[in-house]
Amino acid sequence: MLHRRMVMELKRAAYGKCQSMHLSNTLIPLSPDVARWRHAIHQHPELAFEEHRTAEMVAALLRTFGVDEVVEGIGTTGVVGVIRTGDGPMIGLRADMDGLPIHELNDLPYRSQVEGTMHACGHDGHTAMLLAAAQHLAATRHFKGSVALVFQPAEEGKAGARKMLDDGLIERFPIREIYGLHNIPGLPAGSLSLSPGPVMAAADRFRIVVRGVGGHAAVPHATRDPVVAACALVTSAQTIVSRNAPPDETLVISFAEIHGGDAFNIIPEEVRLAGTLRFFNPAMGVLARERLGQMIAGIASAYNVEAEFTYLPGYPPTVNWAESVNFARGVAETVVGENHVMAQHPRMLAEDFSYFLQKIPGAYAFLGNGSAGETGSTGLHNAHYNFNDAILPVGASFLARIVEQALPL
Repeated sequence: MLHRRMVMELKRAAYGKCQSMHLSNTLIPLSPDVARWRHAIHQHPELAFEEHRTAEMVAALLRTFGVDEVVEGIGTTGVVGVIRTGDGPMIGLRADMDGLPIHELNDLPYRSQVEGTMHACGHDGHTAMLLAAAQHLAATRHFKGSVALVFQPAEEGKAGARKMLDDGLIERFPIREIYGLHNIPGLPAGSLSLSPGPVMAAADRFRIVVRGVGGHAAVPHATRDPVVAACALVTSAQTIVSRNAPPDETLVISFAEIHGGDAFNIIPEEVRLAGTLRFFNPAMGVLARERLGQMIAGIASAYNVEAEFTYLPGYPPTVNWAESVNFARGVAETVVGENHVMAQHPRMLAEDFSYFLQKIPGAYAFLGNGSAGETGSTGLHNAHYNFNDAILPVGASFLARIVEQALPL
């Protein structure tokens, strides 16, 4: 009776939150098990390359499902499961597993039990959906070929995808194409969006240290003030976007850290700044880096201070393969219906799935997590964010159907 009540509660929740979705088209029904997996991962979030508990849980479940091969420790804490059904190529499905250094503010029965760490980006949901797809594919085996279930660590800024590739992922598992998806708050719950070409930006980082001569705030003429120089730099750098980048290109320069001083009446010796550059066209990254360096040198000279500039290349743009998108769009339409599949406008977010797409064909899709007022509708990387359990069967069905339609019997 308890099991039946949980199923009914999940179905009612899905009906209330996803009325526009064609849940009847999903291969994988709403399941208390899948929600429990997600909640267990949510309760015990782990940061990049520390996903030991999550990886152990994933590997144990894959073995329970009857997955033919389970390999742990790829890319430090990554897990790959392989299901083989006859001769044929291998399709890859990927989910990320790491959490974020954010203190959770949700009042949930399964809220994070790890102080200062939470799943604020939905990787708990991504992992649960791929587990559900794995369970279905291992049980039905309605395909001819192989599927590699790639559970990746360290997506959040630590390039876990690159680490898995460096650890021989493609050589050890000859994946022909790879697919993944990410939940997006603000899109209708259960809708799917994808487009060819750039869908997410490159994410480079920079650090700047401005050094001067500190002193009493009452006699600024006796100092070389790094605060004023740093402020000039922050505002002037925005002209790189408005006056150097062509208007038909996309470029973002954001300063996200400013640290300097400890008292209201002391001009400090130095100010430290950090931020990010986002772009789709690599030429815009080169332009921004060069102009920012020139601007830092010029402002340092003008304000009689010294400046140290460190540039840190990050994830490349995520560029979907056109043929893979056309295929995945057709799959999406079989799951949620044509009216609930839309084009994906490029986002300035970044994803290390980009490293996979540099090596092999594939596509990255977005799954609506719900509009305002629905569960999990707050933005990503927010202390109040929560993944919408009602979309679990949609994402799982989409992933499973990719394999079944790419590798038909």
